[in-house]
Amino acid sequence: MTTSAELPASVLAGVLRYTAFSADPEGGNPAGIVLDAAHLDEALMLATAAAVGYSETAFVTSRDDHERRFTLRYFSPLAEVDFCGHATIATAVALAERLGAGPLTFDTPAGEIPVATTADANGLVRATLTSVPTHSRPTPDADVDAALATLRWRRSDLDPALPPHIAFGGENHLVLAAVTRARLADLDYDFDALAALMRDRDWTTVHLVWREDDTTYHARDPFPVGGVVEDAATGAAAAAFGGYLRTLNLLPATGALTLHQGEDMGRPSHLTVTATLADPRVQVSGTAVPISA
Repeated sequence: MTTSAELPASVLAGVLRYTAFSADPEGGNPAGIVLDAAHLDEALMLATAAAVGYSETAFVTSRDDHERRFTLRYFSPLAEVDFCGHATIATAVALAERLGAGPLTFDTPAGEIPVATTADANGLVRATLTSVPTHSRPTPDADVDAALATLRWRRSDLDPALPPHIAFGGENHLVLAAVTRARLADLDYDFDALAALMRDRDWTTVHLVWREDDTTYHARDPFPVGGVVEDAATGAAAAAFGGYLRTLNLLPATGALTLHQGEDMGRPSHLTVTATLADPRVQVSGTAVPISA
């Protein structure tokens, strides 16, 4: 297995670093981006992601600039994942800055992801991804109890109006809704125990939310299976959450939601989620900006 110490210097030098779902380099969720990864094998991609150290690094393994179509793979420091929302947004912004704003198509292990990009008068690029079809189902009680034990939460900490579900938006996410903002803010979980449970149940993140009102939610996403304590913004979980609310008939009339994430980490993130009853797919939108290593 290739280690970070064995990585060619040219590989790390080719990594772009962007933060997604923020216009402030100090906010959002950082992602690594390699725009020319056709020559990298899986071991090199995994070693690169580990060396970068962000929750995800996206690798463009093939590209057709004329058709604006690209193949993406995503690696956390520990493993490959099928889909990552914040790295998709970051990659789309990086490409739009180089090719010009407009539609992009990403072929990912989870499926085809169309992304629209636009630039404002100041050049800030916003990207809107359309997820694969989402779905959601109730979580078995035994799995809820096991997750709560690793989080050190109680059943009374859960909002009964938002029942636990396994929501899918390219990856599986356990959705648990806190009854208070204070409960969400107090996150102190058993990293190894939650990681083991998530690997066994095939959950990519645990999407912890608190509902401020019908269109505004606050979220936190433990990601121990990726070797990361918490994501500051999780586009894949946001897409799955939109599908979750559709399943529960809890979408607002406009279908548009705002998710605030990263606040308790000191990296505030702003995600816009749009879902409708007519389409099983969900749109997730945000900005991204370059950051220093």
